[in-house]
Amino acid sequence: MKIFAIGDLHLSFGEGVSKPMDKFGGQWVGHTEKLQRNWTENIGPEDVVILCGDHSWGLRLDEAMADLDWIHSLPGRKILFKGNHDLWWQSISKLNKLYEDGTMYFTQNKCSLVKDPEMGLVTAICGTRGWTCPGVDGFSEHDKKIYEREVLRLRLSLEEGRAAGADRIIGVLHYPPTNDRHHKSGFTDLMTEFGVETCVYGHLHGKESFKYGLQGMFNGVEYKLVSLDYVEGMPQEILPRSTASVQEG
Repeated sequence: MKIFAIGDLHLSFGEGVSKPMDKFGGQWVGHTEKLQRNWTENIGPEDVVILCGDHSWGLRLDEAMADLDWIHSLPGRKILFKGNHDLWWQSISKLNKLYEDGTMYFTQNKCSLVKDPEMGLVTAICGTRGWTCPGVDGFSEHDKKIYEREVLRLRLSLEEGRAAGADRIIGVLHYPPTNDRHHKSGFTDLMTEFGVETCVYGHLHGKESFKYGLQGMFNGVEYKLVSLDYVEGMPQEILPRSTASVQEG
């Protein structure tokens, strides 16, 4: 089994939902076909794919279902986290009843566990949507309130991963973990505190924005930007092959 990550699929297959992405640059031209090809060529049914938010342009769940069904049809077991454009996202219990074959997990305030019965290792996949971090221009009291709530949600997820006795932890955010100056934040402090091995995130689009994303090692944690246009539609392998099973934490 391999663990992959990618964010910002920005799908719009739903009837009445029209949001062509090619106007945002060359990396978005035919992005669903490119993603489907890369996914099916590199990911098998035993693999796990972390999706870092902004899955669908649908505003309601019924509008997003065609996009979720498309993701569901791809190989592997998918672990989905919420992005800022996922306005269709409803109660986590309702979402996790949509697919009964065990290949789609919607995660919020909790973690998902990847178990390796042969090696005896447990990997906890923990995360939250995140938010704009303090230190950016225009950071408001409203931003502070949402930011602090998201930091708390990340802690809850990480605490569950630790309580499960995980041997290693993957952190997941939709927003970048720092401000554009790469200052530490409540998110990076928690990633370090809980010994996260790798943190993946998306949200940033376009060459001018990529530089604002924290990349590489920072206070003992490796950070990786995996937004679809940055990785050119190629899900990124996060951890090496192993045999494992997945269950919600």
